[in-house]
Amino acid sequence: MAQMPSLQTLRAFEAAGRLNSYSKAAEELGLTHGAVSHRIRELEERMGVKLFARAGNSMRLTEDGLRLHVRVRQGLSVLEEAFASPRARAR
Repeated sequence: MAQMPSLQTLRAFEAAGRLNSYSKAAEELGLTHGAVSHRIRELEERMGVKLFARAGNSMRLTEDGLRLHVRVRQGLSVLEEAFASPRARAR
């Protein structure tokens, strides 16, 4: 099994893709813009594709980024559900 990126890297990618902004993702996660940028760059190098393209003052997911973003969101949702309290799952 190939080594996965860290959970922090996946969370940074998911937030940046959802918010279309490294700065907003950094704020949400309590990181610096540079930390988010570094994690995205590492993920792009690992995947061998560009995941974001600049669009004016924001970043937009590329087609490869969109495909990965869907899968990462699914995976994070499964993890969130697995760790939800029994009371939260009942809702």
